[in-house]
Amino acid sequence: MEPEMFGPRVRPPLGQWIPLSIQHIFAMFGATILVPLLTGLDPATALFTAGTGTLIYILCTGAQVPAFLGSSFAFIPPIISISAAYGMPYALGGAVTAGIFYCIVGAIIKVAGTAWLDRALPPVVIGSVIVVIGLNLAPTAINMAMNDGNGNYSLPMFSIALFTLAVTVAANIFLKGFFSTIPILFGLISGYLFTLIMGSFFPAYHIIDFDIVSKTPWFGLPHFAVPRFNGVAMLTFIIVSLATICEHLGDTLVTSKVVGQDFYKKPGLHRTLAGDGLATAWAALWGGPPNTTYGENIGVMAITKVYSVWVIGGAAVVAVTLSFFRKFGALIQTIPSPVMGGISMLLFGIIASSGLRTIVESGVDYKDKRNLTISSVIFVIGIGGGRLAFNLSSDVRFELAGVALATVVGIILNLLFPVAKGGYSSKIR
Repeated sequence: MEPEMFGPRVRPPLGQWIPLSIQHIFAMFGATILVPLLTGLDPATALFTAGTGTLIYILCTGAQVPAFLGSSFAFIPPIISISAAYGMPYALGGAVTAGIFYCIVGAIIKVAGTAWLDRALPPVVIGSVIVVIGLNLAPTAINMAMNDGNGNYSLPMFSIALFTLAVTVAANIFLKGFFSTIPILFGLISGYLFTLIMGSFFPAYHIIDFDIVSKTPWFGLPHFAVPRFNGVAMLTFIIVSLATICEHLGDTLVTSKVVGQDFYKKPGLHRTLAGDGLATAWAALWGGPPNTTYGENIGVMAITKVYSVWVIGGAAVVAVTLSFFRKFGALIQTIPSPVMGGISMLLFGIIASSGLRTIVESGVDYKDKRNLTISSVIFVIGIGGGRLAFNLSSDVRFELAGVALATVVGIILNLLFPVAKGGYSSKIR
């Protein structure tokens, strides 16, 4: 039986409040822990910063917008690239900068509106960049799915990944209602159990080691880190955040339609962006991945007709509580790499496909050579690994690569090329 609808400001009775909040934990859990597992961050810290970040967002929006914030997939490429080049503290510093940039853009929107954003980042640019973000991660997914710890091809590893992928795809397509919002969780659990069962019969599948769980205390603080800053990391994350800002605008619009209230006007985009930005900066300051509003939880609200900010806040408190169960965090770290690879083959593809969806639904006309040229250049630079690098001095080197460089080039081409008669016929929103 469908529960009674609760509006954003309504607090449900405790007997309904707790299970409704836990439901949101299931929806966000798989994606939120996947990002730190892919980037080398601590999953327990990600849960802590997702929960506390959501509470910050609720505070910034005056408890008017029911949105849960979890780990952002769009920032995976810059986290991996910057941490490889300079170390993880600098990637976290870049994420802090991105959060501050959100707040600056929010302030500009409050004063000047969104027309300038539509001009700089039309659908042809932002859609193409989102495609690049997803496809840039494809080699990471395949490597986790096919190779062992030494980087060598392994058929047992690949079979685990294919089984996980099959279950995740089936859950994504065939499950209905609330269960359709948690295909990642279904795939993760199924792949884990498959590996355990196969490992009991075949030595090649015996790859899950519970030693870390037995050696970890039951309770403790998440592993926090201290960000560091340099110009390259900061600029890279700011550029990538242009795409995630547009993602935020889209999520806020969808939430408005689901709830039936215009959150663009009240509390206003400047406040939702500030909340998202402060949550992202907060997360990175503690060693967690950047945050973003989660479509999975919007889907839960659409299904249940429960829009209460109290329910979202309850889910945030549950996430924070889980982060202090250290054995729980250690158990997450035993998830086999091919299981993550199988999930990622679908998930990263969905990111790329969402970029195509942005382009299609916005009505971008590829008969127009201008649009065709912009997308083509973005794709080749972003997916091909384009890099702009030079030395500013003997010990300072500037570098833009991959997604960041593709975004910059796309923006420049869009601003330089003349617009067809009639101007921009479509917007992201």
